Amino acid sequence: MTHPPLLFCGNSNPQLAEEIAKRLRLHVGKALVSEFKNEETRVEIRENVRGAEVFVLQSICKTPNGKGVNDSVMELLLMIDALRRASAARITAVIPYYGYAKQDKKTKGREPISAKVVSNLLKVTGARRIVTMDLHAAQIQGFFDIPVDNLMAMPVLCGHLKKEGLCDDKIVVVSPDAGGVHRAELFAKWLNSSLAIAFKRRPEPDVSEVTDIVGDVNGKVAVIVDDMISTGGTLAKAAEAIKARGATRVYTVASHGIFAGEAVEVLEASEIEKVLFTNTIPFRNGQTHPKFVQLSIAQTFADAINRITTNRSVSELFAGDDAINTMLTAPTEPLAPV
Repeated sequence: MTHPPLLFCGNSNPQLAEEIAKRLRLHVGKALVSEFKNEETRVEIRENVRGAEVFVLQSICKTPNGKGVNDSVMELLLMIDALRRASAARITAVIPYYGYAKQDKKTKGREPISAKVVSNLLKVTGARRIVTMDLHAAQIQGFFDIPVDNLMAMPVLCGHLKKEGLCDDKIVVVSPDAGGVHRAELFAKWLNSSLAIAFKRRPEPDVSEVTDIVGDVNGKVAVIVDDMISTGGTLAKAAEAIKARGATRVYTVASHGIFAGEAVEVLEASEIEKVLFTNTIPFRNGQTHPKFVQLSIAQTFADAINRITTNRSVSELFAGDDAINTMLTAPTEPLAPV
């Protein structure tokens, strides 16, 4: 394939797309992604893509210009369709945050499996590969009949914690629920620390109550590890319970900062000292909320895209020297707000 790879993006995370393009020494492809006067999504690819390897970056989240999650989905689908009809050789959907992932199974009768619906739409419109980060449930990869690269933010997040001296026996890594134990175990291994688990119950959606904590947090800095921060209620309650058990400080670390509703205010008023997360989703409140630290995962995506275009292993990024290098080069300062 003689045509160089091309990178396009929708409106949900253009800043991340620019960072990735800079690291790949590419430019973000020219495309009109807006809407008609009747509020239907309008897409027009303004570069030749015939025979090219094309990557379309779009997080399934609210956009910085105020559009909703569903607008992000439609932009992504219509861009993929436009590229397919323009004879692109292969289209890879780069989805830093895969929205609708919470509905990955039926918890009661007459509910949709929304994560599966989105996977079907992506394949039907023409995506031939998916690159994403820290899926809410790893089994979502099985919803696709095309290759899925599920990248990890852990090296970048752990790198920042280590630079802050938060590792070894100074800290205890805490899983906020039983479902996140595997993720917390990996963090504890990388940080050479002990592990604790907070058990909770959900009386209703987006509402949780911490019922117990298993593990010793007394006299240590507790680092609560999760894949996403949505309403912030679970983390705030977990931090309160952990502080009551004798933890000196509480940090929380997550791949995706959704911050739905009053989440920022909830976390500001909580016992949590720092909230660390990546830029898979734009964050607009960096200057007014210094408790929040957003780290860039652009290099991780740039490395993955480079490996895909050169037919090299992507999983090697998270093993051995590559993962260590990512940790050592992780940004130590918060990104500028969008």
